[in-house]
Amino acid sequence: MTTGGGAALVRRLDGSTRATLLELLFDVVFVAALAQTSKLLADQESWARSAAVALMLVAIWWTWSVTTTTTEFYDPQQRPIQAILMIAMVGSVGMAASLPMVTGGQSLAFALAYVGTHVVRGIVLVTTLYRQQHRAAMARASRFLFWFLVSGVLWIVGAMAFTARWWLWTAAIAIDLISAAARYPTPWLGRVPLDQYDRTTGHLGERYQQFVILALGDIILVPTLELSRSNFDRLRITALLCAFAIMLLLWQIYVYRAGELLETAAESMPGRSTRIAPYTHLVLLVGVLVTAASFDLVVDRPTGTTPVRWLMLIIGGPLVFVLGRALFTYLLSARVPWGRLASQLLPLLLLPWAGGWPPVLVTAVVALGLAVHVLVPSGGRETRRGLEPRPPAG
Repeated sequence: MTTGGGAALVRRLDGSTRATLLELLFDVVFVAALAQTSKLLADQESWARSAAVALMLVAIWWTWSVTTTTTEFYDPQQRPIQAILMIAMVGSVGMAASLPMVTGGQSLAFALAYVGTHVVRGIVLVTTLYRQQHRAAMARASRFLFWFLVSGVLWIVGAMAFTARWWLWTAAIAIDLISAAARYPTPWLGRVPLDQYDRTTGHLGERYQQFVILALGDIILVPTLELSRSNFDRLRITALLCAFAIMLLLWQIYVYRAGELLETAAESMPGRSTRIAPYTHLVLLVGVLVTAASFDLVVDRPTGTTPVRWLMLIIGGPLVFVLGRALFTYLLSARVPWGRLASQLLPLLLLPWAGGWPPVLVTAVVALGLAVHVLVPSGGRETRRGLEPRPPAG
């Protein structure tokens, strides 16, 4: 239920940790942007253009991640935060709609959508918190706003430049990612205090899990749309079934272990999980989108030989997802799931010969490797060591 704007904006630690319906709608809008990104990645014929699409993906993801952090620290039932969510939805639609134009040279709309989302959010937060005289929270919001203004200059200048655009945009997104990792060091304000990261509740873990699950749907959505525009034949349907199997296997890999890690770490080491989740989940998201792009290609042409770029997408997508999940496990529990990683050697060992195989056969081999990944017993150790609360000193 929506409350008035005069109530305290900062989330109460004893409040509800369930995601609101508006937050779920926000996720759906962003997943639509990710589907557009997957389709655009599949259409690229050069590695340079694929790298440009990947850069746009990072910007879209960072918008979601920072906005979700906002709803974790501030109460999403308050009208200013709901306004921020709606503004972020508009920004994501603008970024998604302008994606094809970015690769064609018309990039100002994308830059304005990205920068506008972050700057408007910062202005709304700072002004609202100033009226509420919440100095600590206002300082936090001011740090975020300062660094998005810095990177925003490069985004806008890059959109108007042609030759140096991608260099400027790479520097801009690097500023966004590095400043967050460094806790937004700001003149006269310093860094975000660590105790503010310790405010993490179960809400954040739930939000990341919901988003990854929705994003996994793109693996079946993108090739389904491609199949609807093609002839229904046996091999195309087989490719779609492989996409469905890989989607379920990646879901199992994430939800059964990594989701549990995020929830457990939120209780035992909340500050650490909050700071690394955006980066590790970005790796997972890249794996999902590359996998979705690969099936867009395979459903369109399941027979014949498999080009090198297709091989990189078909094998690389699930591999990047598994590596991102292993990185997440390692950073939170100091354990590396070597047995599960070894299961990905099957597609890699076959890589020298896979180019002569039909794409649908290569996807079946990848699905087999992921099935081995899921079936390898782990005994639950990946989610225990390093996550138990430390006994009190003395």
